Amino acid sequence: MSSTNNQPDNREDSRERQFTQAAHDPIDLRHHGAIHVPIYQNSLFAFDTYEAFEQAFQSLMHNHVYSRGNNPTVEFLEKKLAELEGAEGAKCFASGMAAISSSILSVVQQGDHVICVDQAYGPTREFFSVYLTRFGIETTFIDGSSIDHWREAIRPNTKLFYLESPTTMLFELQNLQACAELAKSFGARTIIDSTWATPCFQNPLALGIDLVVHSITKYIGGHSDCVGGVILGSQELVDHIGYNEYMLLGGIMTPQTAALISKGLRTLPLRMQRHEESGLVVANHVSTLPFVHHVNHPGLPSHPQYELGRSQMSGYSSLFSFVTREPLKKMKQWADNLQLFKIGVSWGGFESLVTVNPRSRENDEACIVRLYVGLENPADLTADLERAWASLA
Repeated sequence: MSSTNNQPDNREDSRERQFTQAAHDPIDLRHHGAIHVPIYQNSLFAFDTYEAFEQAFQSLMHNHVYSRGNNPTVEFLEKKLAELEGAEGAKCFASGMAAISSSILSVVQQGDHVICVDQAYGPTREFFSVYLTRFGIETTFIDGSSIDHWREAIRPNTKLFYLESPTTMLFELQNLQACAELAKSFGARTIIDSTWATPCFQNPLALGIDLVVHSITKYIGGHSDCVGGVILGSQELVDHIGYNEYMLLGGIMTPQTAALISKGLRTLPLRMQRHEESGLVVANHVSTLPFVHHVNHPGLPSHPQYELGRSQMSGYSSLFSFVTREPLKKMKQWADNLQLFKIGVSWGGFESLVTVNPRSRENDEACIVRLYVGLENPADLTADLERAWASLA
């Protein structure tokens, strides 16, 4: 997303365009005009001549030879996601974590150094801090909200900036364009987990980021019925991953999963519009509750990086958190009393969710509550929050 992201007319035009991008396809006579691309339940694809067979092997990522490399149902989803993200290429994986780990492994090698935001998704942090140390790859975790922190952490062997904006629990932002420019100045790559914003509300490639990953388990699938991930970027970088981490590690997406996600993708812009509106209603209401100290939502003017968010995002999703000074045990009882918010991990589906987390391992007298606002009536959700609190009195 360019600097014109600050201009309301252009932002609105871009968002309206996404409705057509997600919902419309040309009629494909190969599939007899079927509205949904068929599920190609094939492990392999046959050829009428040996010459055609050999030619296909010259470009496995762009021909249908074997479904571990390229399946037509999965390829359809990849092209739709690339169009929405403004990417040249995309590769879908069996999970968000498969996409994250494969994107990282495509960049680093033994002896390299990585700089990562300290609030990144827990398994991502573990991949950096535990798994990659086997191969002599070191990671420095920083508060990514200041570009100075990135600059100060650079070493001669730094090869990767890993971003997550907004972050998973406190919803802090990084300046994507500044990070991309800094990394490029000394030849490092940039990867961002952009799951929170989806391609509807943030397009990091346009700001100079090299690779974007999404857990498409979340909003893109939208129905809490499948698990998947995607890497998006230039065709060169995506093909490099395709021939290496994708083919060799085997974390491929199945055609059945791709078909489910493709159906969810059709309504993504519409669902995100609802999530944005409902999320802001609930977040504003939560900020008035007596047991809430402060709310972490980049769409609220009270967020310290509100202006940065407006400059690099065109909208906001509906996952946010609040900090309370109430004891952890009491807040878990409050969560037990909620009727419309289910207790569960993940997010991005139609159902609202809650988790209660200690603010630190040493102190259970303050905690962070993460709320995910689904597609229910926001007035019903805010009433549920209040009713659950009143029941503790």
